[in-house]
Amino acid sequence: MGTAARLTLAAGVLGLGLSITNQLTAPELTPALERAAVLASFLAVGLMLVAILWTRAMPEAPDRVALEGEQGLDLDGSLPEALREELAWGSQMLLTATPAASVLLHWRGRTLLRRGVLAPRETGFTPGAICSRACTNDTAIGLVNLKLYPGRDEFRGLPEGVPAVIVQPLGMDGVLLLAGWSPRCFSRSDEAWLEGWARKLRTALDPIGVLPQDHAAGSES
Repeated sequence: MGTAARLTLAAGVLGLGLSITNQLTAPELTPALERAAVLASFLAVGLMLVAILWTRAMPEAPDRVALEGEQGLDLDGSLPEALREELAWGSQMLLTATPAASVLLHWRGRTLLRRGVLAPRETGFTPGAICSRACTNDTAIGLVNLKLYPGRDEFRGLPEGVPAVIVQPLGMDGVLLLAGWSPRCFSRSDEAWLEGWARKLRTALDPIGVLPQDHAAGSES
C-alpha cells in the first residue's frame, strides 16, 4: 500500500474512532448528536474504502531483484549478418521497452543469443519440461514468480535468482526466453510484443539447420 493510501486509511480509522468515542462519552444522546455521529461514520468509512480502492487501482510495484552477472551481448558468430543485426536490434528493444533483465534464444540445440545480465557461460542452457510443453502447445508460458515452480532449475542458463520468465516457443525447434527484474513484472503488451518478434524470428531462423558444435559463438558487449 502506498503512502497516500496509508494516510487516507489512517484518517478514516481515526475519524471513525473519534466519532464512536464522542458518542460514548456524551452526557446525553440527542437526535442532533446521533445524526452527526452517523454522518461522521459514513465519511470515515468512505475514506477507508477510497484507500482500499486506491491500492487496487495502483498496486505497489514489486521490488527489483539485484541480479548477479555482467551486462553484455553474446551472439553466435556463425549466423548471417542480416540475422545478427535482427537479433541485436530486437533484443535491445526488449531490454529497453519492457522490464526485462535478460534475453536468451535457443534454436535447434544451440544458444544463439544471450543479452542483458549474463549468467556464466559454463552453466549453459538445456530446454526442459516447461520449454517442451510450451513448444508442444505452441503457446507462451509465463512464470510470474519463478521461485514457486519446482522446475526452475531448467533455467540455469539465465542469471541466478531471476524472479520471472516468459517462455516463448519458436515452433518445435526453439524457445525465446525473457527474464524480468521482478515478480509479475510483464504486462500483456510485453507478451504480445515478444510473441510478434518470435513469429518474425521463426521465419528468419527456419533456413538455419543444426549448427555444428565446433562453431565458436561470437561475443560482443
